[in-house]
Amino acid sequence: MTLPFDGAISRYFREGAPQEVRKAIEEAGKDDILNPAYPYREEMKGKDYDHRMAALQIELAKMQAGLKASGQRLLVVFEGRDAAGKGGTIKAVTENMNPRQAYVVALSKPTERESQQWYFQRYVDWFPALGEIALYDRSWYNRAMIEHVFGFCKPDQREKFFRQLPEFEQMIVEEGIIFRKIWLEVGRAEQLKRFLDREGDLLKQWKLSQIDVDGLAKWDAYCAAIDETMERTHFRHAPWTVILSDDKKRARIAAIQTILAAVDYAGKDAEAIGTIDDRICGGPALRSA
Repeated sequence: MTLPFDGAISRYFREGAPQEVRKAIEEAGKDDILNPAYPYREEMKGKDYDHRMAALQIELAKMQAGLKASGQRLLVVFEGRDAAGKGGTIKAVTENMNPRQAYVVALSKPTERESQQWYFQRYVDWFPALGEIALYDRSWYNRAMIEHVFGFCKPDQREKFFRQLPEFEQMIVEEGIIFRKIWLEVGRAEQLKRFLDREGDLLKQWKLSQIDVDGLAKWDAYCAAIDETMERTHFRHAPWTVILSDDKKRARIAAIQTILAAVDYAGKDAEAIGTIDDRICGGPALRSA
């Protein structure tokens, strides 16, 4: 089988990855958590996950019906490290939703015209109308992190972004849109393991990009950019919810619980939603706990 990018990910694993990262991947069992800082040592059991998720899916359906009836609008930004599970988490959220009222925004590289517009403009075009749910698979935060790490924006453009951002997100909230920002954090060994899995799976190779490959050696630069971004954009009116996603199952449950907690709707069942696990879900400080 031909590997994407000439096997660059496997080559990085053999030649470029830190020794402790390679060792963690090589010695891990099927359900082991690779990140020693993660509060659980094994992934959540499938039966437990299915049971919890079944109840949460019903609550999501009720929530969507409630939003449609009330005309409320919901906007959720999903950010996180590469391979942190954004796409899979969003898929779990929308699995049983009516796509006419719930949609995913995953914008590609700006066109030449878009690059000449106000930076936030193309994101605003996809904001939800009455009764709709917009889930952003990456967002305007590209400028603060990815564009910065790879040199795709100038320092003054990034600073302008940080200056405008508080008021921009304040306007979202003042407009009456229910707004949540979710950050999925994954350990270095788990991230690389997921990249290796994608590289060797024909059905998942499409998820890989040159950015993913080039970003493998930029872990520390990403850490610095993320730390700064969290410090400068964790607003009272628009705080970050950080979810440790080394276990995808637990992360998906926590993300759905976070969304459900943000919306009032008829028939809301607190017992079915359950208590959010604060060992893996909380504020930005959780990243360095």
